[in-house]
Amino acid sequence: MNFDFLSLSDKYNSAVVLGATATGKTSYAVGLAKELDGEIISVDSRQVYKGLDLGTGKDLDEYGEVPYHLIDICTLEREYNVFDFQNDAYRAFEDIKRRKKLPIFAGGTGLYLDALIREYELIPVPKNEELRESLVGKDLSELQKVFFDYKVPMHNKTDLENMERLIRAIEIAECKNTHPDAAEILNASRPDIRPLIIGLKYPREVLRERIRLRLLERINEGMIEETERLHKEGFSWERLESLGLEYKFTAQYLQGKIEKKEEYIDSLYRAICQFAKRQETWFRRMEKNGVKISWILK
Repeated sequence: MNFDFLSLSDKYNSAVVLGATATGKTSYAVGLAKELDGEIISVDSRQVYKGLDLGTGKDLDEYGEVPYHLIDICTLEREYNVFDFQNDAYRAFEDIKRRKKLPIFAGGTGLYLDALIREYELIPVPKNEELRESLVGKDLSELQKVFFDYKVPMHNKTDLENMERLIRAIEIAECKNTHPDAAEILNASRPDIRPLIIGLKYPREVLRERIRLRLLERINEGMIEETERLHKEGFSWERLESLGLEYKFTAQYLQGKIEKKEEYIDSLYRAICQFAKRQETWFRRMEKNGVKISWILK
């Protein structure tokens, strides 16, 4: 699989397979798992949800007999987040290591990968009703000022543009300020994860063609019908639109917000290509922050 992992086993105790969408992460990780007696831990913010199959590209048939983790572990009624992922990934890692298998993290959700590799200090923080009451009436810019006054890192800058997420970020910052020893307790219980990080990359035009072909394949397999079924099961259009590009554009098409199927496909295709560029930007940022990624140009 391009790497003599066994000769590096003293340095690494796991592997990470990352890359932009449509770079073939699942098939590569499965091949690695078969060769090295490994199990795969999905690093995908949407594959955790039951029922989101075609739109998230679960491709469960590709795994064959290779065990996988963190896929289909919760329902759409719940909002799964990076804190949930970090804790679930730690548990899966320790479970796999206990059975003397190789943990292989595979996926393209940049925030989740970064939280895992750079060991974000994410601590369980209960709601602080008194603090929330003091923030009532403040606009976005005022809340941003409150947050910046704590002088804590912001892992996901999009949280600064969302009132609910920003209030939650302030709540977490206040908890860390009040309980500075919480991070030390977390670090003491954190598993020792030392991954060899493999990145998959295609030339831009090749990747764009792979994205288009995969999108058409998923539509032909029933992605539109899958989204319609989820709505009939009781999930609002707003909830479906919040689940990322495939479900956002498909939900808009089913509502008539996008009238023509050709327009729906072209708009979704362009949006996925833009998303792939953002993923690549995130991975470059990780490298600037000291993460070593061994890239394989396909």
